[in-house]
Amino acid sequence: MVAADLDVVGVGNALVDVLSMETEEFLEQQSLIKGSMQLIEPEEAVRLYEAMGSGVEMSGGSAGNTLAGLASLGGRGGFIGRVCDDELGAVYRHDIQAMGVEFPVPPKTDGAPTGRSLIIVTPDAQRTMNTLLGAAAELHPDDVDASFVARGQVTYLEGYLFDREAAGEAFQKAAAAAHAAGRLVALTLSDSFCVERYLEAFRELVAEEVDIIFGNHDELSLLYESDDPIAAAEKVCDLVVMTRGAKGSLVSSRGTRTEVAAAPVARVVDTTGAGDLFAAGFLYGITHGRDVPTSARLGSVAAAEVISHVGARPETPLKDVAAELLAV
Repeated sequence: MVAADLDVVGVGNALVDVLSMETEEFLEQQSLIKGSMQLIEPEEAVRLYEAMGSGVEMSGGSAGNTLAGLASLGGRGGFIGRVCDDELGAVYRHDIQAMGVEFPVPPKTDGAPTGRSLIIVTPDAQRTMNTLLGAAAELHPDDVDASFVARGQVTYLEGYLFDREAAGEAFQKAAAAAHAAGRLVALTLSDSFCVERYLEAFRELVAEEVDIIFGNHDELSLLYESDDPIAAAEKVCDLVVMTRGAKGSLVSSRGTRTEVAAAPVARVVDTTGAGDLFAAGFLYGITHGRDVPTSARLGSVAAAEVISHVGARPETPLKDVAAELLAV
């Protein structure tokens, strides 16, 4: 059997983020739904990019952000995603590998360009994402190497990837490979609109393949059409992690529930990546022998760091920020 020498192997969209601080009026002018993630076509990407003010470019993508956070805590991760052999693709590969994350999938030499997400951040720190998937949507089951998946204690699936059929098949292959190796499978629901689009597919995936589910209250409520989504999720998942923004998190481990407060933040600047980094801290904890409450506190500390600045990846090494918890 392949040794589990990685903590987490993530499967997700490889995207470069372009972030711009804009007003509420800008969202109205562009007919954008605040706080949502919508997929856009190349023409719309060009139009919106031209309308945006000066932006900051950095590598992103939900699962990629989680793995970057894991590495910043001192963890070991691998990533399965698709970029093109172009300028943004080179930037993405460099950034994730520089963090110490293994990225074995070779870039495509033809087809769609590397994906990007145009992210509008309003003064209340809320983010509205407009995503051109590009090459990320061309992830294929053939890109999933079962022996690579088996090296991770946890295989982490990004819900956004469900937006393409072949990518959904890649999920199934990765989950099957993980379970065949005796590993755990985690899923992040990613976005309420994503849950609405693929409600039945998500329910089936969770019931059949998922051991750990991450989502906020709205996402989990939509998934199970319940005012008590934790109770519904407990019936099919051993570990349910519900993030609640400033209220912290609620985690259920085999029916035992734990509430953990949010870590203090002097000033919330940009909530992009908050859920991704919470997952990073939590997954680091459970793959390094920490109990569920400590793992959730690590998630809160990681999320607090990322919302204190623009961008979805840590600016300060998380192993320093969380040093007190890591010493426990």
